[in-house]
Amino acid sequence: MHFSSLAICAAALCGMASAAPALSARDCSAEAAAMNLARRAKRGLSPRSIYPNMPNEICVLAPEIPKTNYVRSGSVVRNNVSDGQAGVQLFMDIGVLDITTCKPLTNTVVEIWSPNAVGKYSNTALRGAYPTGANGIAEIQTIFPGFTSDGANHINIAVHSGDSMSTTTSHNGRVFFTDGWTNIIGMSSPYNQNTNTRIMDLDDPIYIDANSNGYTAVVDIEEINDDWPEGIVGYITVGINPSLVVN
Repeated sequence: MHFSSLAICAAALCGMASAAPALSARDCSAEAAAMNLARRAKRGLSPRSIYPNMPNEICVLAPEIPKTNYVRSGSVVRNNVSDGQAGVQLFMDIGVLDITTCKPLTNTVVEIWSPNAVGKYSNTALRGAYPTGANGIAEIQTIFPGFTSDGANHINIAVHSGDSMSTTTSHNGRVFFTDGWTNIIGMSSPYNQNTNTRIMDLDDPIYIDANSNGYTAVVDIEEINDDWPEGIVGYITVGINPSLVVN
């Protein structure tokens, strides 16, 4: 089962903060496509997308939004933030590309935080960060989030400009899940105990902005062993300008 809705994303800088330095637009599609195919090959997952070819080329996650429900926990740098929380295991595979060079960004800290299966945030669980490796990919284990009442189902993400949490932040945003995946997983326990008001993707202005003008911020899902209760892998490629500084 595959509810992917990834589309080709422009590498232009529209929607980014005006403080960003002027840059020539680059087409990073070839580099990003090679990166994406290598990621699936590593996991032994074929690109069983609804598309004949891998289309998720590069995503500049626009617009920048303020951090919400953000708490920096004690042991924040770790690649498993699931903390024993009940839910479907989600292995986030987050590729980071420098849109000024079309090269993978290594040793770049990617931070994520999300609610639990019933849509509630904790001050410690499901929060953490991990640096990208030599391939420009950060792999972080979490759980598929339960929806909240403040927007379409999502995981919060921040990408730093360097290899530690003390470096500046180059992107704050959200990555989203299709309504189909939220519906399917939401029928299982404990997700079916969520009492929050459900907001569908197209009813969320942040989702619409993040998926307009050639951008996409939708996670591409692959089931492990074709059986989502065993776990799922979520792919997203983030294109950033490392010299951009956001709050």
